[in-house]
Amino acid sequence: MRKIPQRMVKEEDDLAPSQFLQLAAVDFNGVYAVHLAAKEERLKMTRLALSLLAGPFFAAIALASAKVVDPQRLTEWQSVPWYLFALVIAFGVLSVLPFLRLIEAVDAHARTARAINNFRLLYSTRLRDDLDWSPNLPVDPRFPETYAPLAWPGINVMVLATVNSTYLTVGVTGLSGQEPNLLLLLTGILLVALVHYAVYYIRCNVSRRRRLPRNRYQIPTMEG
Repeated sequence: MRKIPQRMVKEEDDLAPSQFLQLAAVDFNGVYAVHLAAKEERLKMTRLALSLLAGPFFAAIALASAKVVDPQRLTEWQSVPWYLFALVIAFGVLSVLPFLRLIEAVDAHARTARAINNFRLLYSTRLRDDLDWSPNLPVDPRFPETYAPLAWPGINVMVLATVNSTYLTVGVTGLSGQEPNLLLLLTGILLVALVHYAVYYIRCNVSRRRRLPRNRYQIPTMEG
């Protein structure tokens, strides 16, 4: 009895361009979902940070409305109650949590985008050869950079760091009973902001240190 030969599995080179176009559609949907998730995460953390930073103002308004504090005392530095400066410090410390979460969110979404870049290597070369078409998307597995201070996520992080530094410096200066020296305040804000910046820089660079995936198509790392 004649044996039926087994069906040969098609080699990757025999795939039709339409099948690679399906990969391209999945790619675009994935990139769109990553950007939406990143934007939603940044909005949530920014709203949380703004809510925390507004806490001392709400507390001062509530105390003044309840006549616990004379509103005239809030117009002079030396007459501001010490517990208001303590509230400024407390909410400044709490606002560090959204700052750290923003950094982690940027890292997480950047890692997801890099994984999609690796997936893009599966079809970009074949479509370029067969259809003379390639997506205007990066194929570099190191893109995007997690440390990007001039991009919108980086600007968001650094502005929040500056505001946190201002709250912490003003709170500590007022709680210690020192005179409000402009040079002293600016120096303190700068030093605390540099600490925030160092955390952002170190955390993003630690996340960036990763082994590059095996490039089976020998595509150079570049933006296609």
